[in-house]
Amino acid sequence: MALGCSFMGVFLVLRRFSLIGDGLAHVSFATVAIALLLHAQPIAVSIPLVALASLIILELNEKAGVYGDAAIGLVSSFGIALGVIIASTAGGFNADLFSYLFGNILSVSGFEVWMTAVISLLVVLVTALFYHDLFAITFDEDYAQVSGVKVKAVNRILILLTSLIVVLGIKIIGTMLVSSLIILPSISALQIMRSFRATIALAGIFAVISVIIGIFASYVFNYPSGATIVMVNFVLFVGSFLSGRVKG
Repeated sequence: MALGCSFMGVFLVLRRFSLIGDGLAHVSFATVAIALLLHAQPIAVSIPLVALASLIILELNEKAGVYGDAAIGLVSSFGIALGVIIASTAGGFNADLFSYLFGNILSVSGFEVWMTAVISLLVVLVTALFYHDLFAITFDEDYAQVSGVKVKAVNRILILLTSLIVVLGIKIIGTMLVSSLIILPSISALQIMRSFRATIALAGIFAVISVIIGIFASYVFNYPSGATIVMVNFVLFVGSFLSGRVKG
């Protein structure tokens, strides 16, 4: 999960699209509420609906003239409002739905662990295979289009992989915090590295370190795992920021 979020995060942060993780997490909250209301498997309901929401955000950005942050905000506010309405209809926030807000790593099933591993490996492979295309559209989408890069197809691959990572991540660190695992490792790495490849690699390292330390710290101090992971990420960002200023 750490690798998948951080690898996607570098591209999303540089394209000023990083809050899509937060927007899709709010949508996933609504889909989990729907699944619990219907007594269905949350992940089976969330994956197709959140993937659809990610494509809607992309369409709004490309065709409706609604720029990235506004499109994300529109879909995000709809998702959280729908989730609250469904939760109130079902009798309020029960324990299962509450655990998706802030994460509950102890409730992650073996199937979800394997699925997370597969999706994260897929993210790494896509990053390696489409590296030059992703690099081109990240820094100059118009130039990439002229150069023959299939911009729309690459954008859809990027956005769909992000939606999968978000859906799987809400079980671990929750809908309120999952975007931090996309944003913080990336901006921490950007404080230090100047090479694009090195930035991606360091973001992955920071993310993995934060998850490992966060899980151990949450066990030792009996803190929520999701919040602890985010705090470790923030400490790493502060250290990276200070290190970057000293070098500068």
